[in-house]
Amino acid sequence: MVTENTVVTDDAVVTDDTALTENAESSESPGSDGPRLVGRQRERLVLERALRDARSGAGGSATVLRGDAGIGKTALLDWTAARAAEAGFTVLRAVGAEAEVTTAFGVLDQVLRPLLGGSRALPEHQRAALERALGLREGLPPGGFTVGAAALGLLAEAARRRPLLILVDDLHCVDSSSRAVLAFLRHRICDLPLVMVSTTRPDGSALEGWSTHPLDVDALSGDDAAALLRQWHPGLAATTAARVVDEAAGNPLALAELPRQLGREHRRGTVPLPERLPLGQRLERLFAQRLESLSPETTRVLLAAALGGDGSAGQGGTWWRAAGGDRAEQVLDRIEASGLARLDHAGRLAFRHPLVRSAVIASASETERRAAHRALAADLPEGDVRRLLHEASAAEAPGEPLAARLQEAGSRLALRGGDAEGALLLDRAAAHSTDPDSRARRLTLAAVMSARGGRLPYTARLVEELKQGPVPADIAPLFAYAVVYVDQSHHVDFDSSFTLLPQALAGLAGSVGEPFGDLVEQAFFKLLLATAYTGDPRGRRALEAHLGQVSPAARLCHRAWADPPRTAHGVERELRAMAERMATGQEAGHSWLLLWTACAVDGADSGLWRLFAGQHAFATQGSVAKAKCYRHFLRGRWDTAQECLREADAAEELGYHCNALLFRHYHAHFLAGRGDEEGLRAITARIEPAATKAGMRFVTDHLAHLGALAALAHGRYEEAYGTLRRLMAPGELPLGLPWFHLPFFDFVLAAVRCGRQAEAAAHVAAARAARIGEISEHHAFLLAAAHALTVGSEEADVEEADARYAAAYAVPGAGRWVFELARLRLAHGAWLRRRGRRDEAEDALRTAYHSFLELRADPWAEQCREELRAAGRPVDGGAAGREPLTAQELRIARLVATGLTNKEIGAALRLSPRTVAGHLYKVFPKLGITSRAAVARALADA
Repeated sequence: MVTENTVVTDDAVVTDDTALTENAESSESPGSDGPRLVGRQRERLVLERALRDARSGAGGSATVLRGDAGIGKTALLDWTAARAAEAGFTVLRAVGAEAEVTTAFGVLDQVLRPLLGGSRALPEHQRAALERALGLREGLPPGGFTVGAAALGLLAEAARRRPLLILVDDLHCVDSSSRAVLAFLRHRICDLPLVMVSTTRPDGSALEGWSTHPLDVDALSGDDAAALLRQWHPGLAATTAARVVDEAAGNPLALAELPRQLGREHRRGTVPLPERLPLGQRLERLFAQRLESLSPETTRVLLAAALGGDGSAGQGGTWWRAAGGDRAEQVLDRIEASGLARLDHAGRLAFRHPLVRSAVIASASETERRAAHRALAADLPEGDVRRLLHEASAAEAPGEPLAARLQEAGSRLALRGGDAEGALLLDRAAAHSTDPDSRARRLTLAAVMSARGGRLPYTARLVEELKQGPVPADIAPLFAYAVVYVDQSHHVDFDSSFTLLPQALAGLAGSVGEPFGDLVEQAFFKLLLATAYTGDPRGRRALEAHLGQVSPAARLCHRAWADPPRTAHGVERELRAMAERMATGQEAGHSWLLLWTACAVDGADSGLWRLFAGQHAFATQGSVAKAKCYRHFLRGRWDTAQECLREADAAEELGYHCNALLFRHYHAHFLAGRGDEEGLRAITARIEPAATKAGMRFVTDHLAHLGALAALAHGRYEEAYGTLRRLMAPGELPLGLPWFHLPFFDFVLAAVRCGRQAEAAAHVAAARAARIGEISEHHAFLLAAAHALTVGSEEADVEEADARYAAAYAVPGAGRWVFELARLRLAHGAWLRRRGRRDEAEDALRTAYHSFLELRADPWAEQCREELRAAGRPVDGGAAGREPLTAQELRIARLVATGLTNKEIGAALRLSPRTVAGHLYKVFPKLGITSRAAVARALADA
């Protein structure tokens, strides 16, 4: 619905906030045609703003409405859907259901099915992934990361035509696979005209991976509640209405339902009301009281639907058979007359509210529930997971055959990428186990599956439960892995890695058919990870002891991280060959090892991402994202810096606290490179205490290095040298600093700028002697660049200097390392200027200057400006030599000069904020400036 004070144009949805306030007395009455609301000004303003931003091109957003049952969350979704439809949105809607929580990608199917006609625009592998996940194509579906990417592509294609609104009701009842994909989308729709609105209850873990700040839908105020009650029940006596408003405490469902339970005399006020009116959990009893008036066959139909019947309207459907076939129509009439449920447009029995479903189940006896589950199981084919679950619920006692079938089904789901759903089945299998050892085995499998499925808090709870009793010897290695997984990822604690994993690897030596795939590889990887993060000598000794039982991929990864200056030669070359031979969909352990190897030698690229399209993609999503964040820093994709923080928030919400710390650590790289010392101090204060407590030298050493890098940006060379000197002595390439090549280059630069030529030369000599250029192309470039920096200042060194700089520029792939190449050009330009070679200096300095502008590394750009001024060259190249602004660039520059943000400019010009930023990267060098604050003056001068 759009009020008369709301203007819908092709460009935006513009709402008069006064109109929302004035219409606050409207209502959504039972049976009304349109969604009208009482109150909810705050919620409506948030949702209206989200629609307006998406419609105007300012970007997408995701909102979670959280509130108690009956509080009006679905009414807000209905209102949002109507507003969006009027504004030209495509509205996609889905509802979670407890009965379908084990159906992988079930809710995703509801959301995307209307758009599948556009799937031909997707790349074939994405289209196939989506169709397999939704059951439209034969074959096992890939993991959720691939499905998420395909879903994002499909939505992006649809959003090119019309903005999109996705509504998901009852997020707490959405299957884990769909919820993970929706969480994936939630973090990646900011550049699309797409709004996602979901609802959930305050309890449960539905918000894992979602917003940390849901919009709480609270009780209605007294005035709004009274207005709503008048709309729904206009004939209530004043005393009765006041009592109902008081007892309902602002819950719209209670306002609707309580008066219906009152006799006519109560409603008219001629008879005193009962002493207490039920509310909250008592509201379920209210529905149960209504159920007591129904016939047994009617309650039997409702119970079948509540416990997960398919609700088919046709002859042979669940409710039809429960009603006795021929009497089904009569039963349906009685159900609809009761107001408890109705037949929806799809032919399903839809309860008027989740509390009705709960009341139906709660009012049935245990015998009746078991009988209903048995009937439901009989209606489903053999092999259907739902049948197994109904059989489990119908069982009167634990039984090993049923437990074994549940375990088998859970393992099959895990192989299809449904680790989270598989974990639930293993949990049920554990409950039906007849002996403690079988139960412990199945709970351990459930713990590892849930960890890989992105449900780490659930894994932590299972691990704590398992710790309370003995663990069978045959499952001990897997249990150790689960404990370490929780300790590393959730608790950010690495001590158990060095006590449990060596024992696990020893126990697995020579074993065949271990209970969970490539456990040896995964345990070795976790031990390698802990050792690289902490430098603990226990880890180094254990890794060396078990090298003989792991794969070539594991041994290569160990070489890359053990002591890189002395062990990593040739790793990048061997890695590429190994990755080319490896097929997509390998076990997770092999893929993780290759990715971690690539990170050690800065060689992660698109050729590796295909390895993570397999069945364990959700478990590896964080690893891939971390690798991409660091790669973007190295390759000059600094416009993506904020993605680190978005990924950190997502990891935090999922319980992956170590990943959250590491994502913020990678964001610190961008801050240091830009010389943003205030931002660097803030993020250091946030992550350094936890990293120090965990002994994560990987983070604390890097934070020290990044502090030195920021000092270099601002010309504080002695400070930078002193900091780096504490990490490495001149002429030494220390053990325990795996990414030594980054502070190595900065150490040489700081030493040269401080006049410590001998120490810089000693450092380069040590690196050349260690042949670090044979490790990777990045190592080779940094070594050549550092060698160029150490050229002497005497005139006789000119020819040698030219050769060294030329050799550095000629290193294969040198152009990839944007930031470091720009710093080399800055040093080269300064050296050329001091030699009086001003034309050559200007070329090098201007090239570096524009690179720094694109990176928004302002202090480094200012160093270039100072060198250009010292060379007597205009910083902007002179009016005649400067490229003019395009019309669009001029419009953007003028809006920047007024103080608008990129998002505000994008909204005004119907551009994305990222597109605005891209234009500004070109505007700044054309105007000869390095900051937004200088735009107004530069325009005036021009």
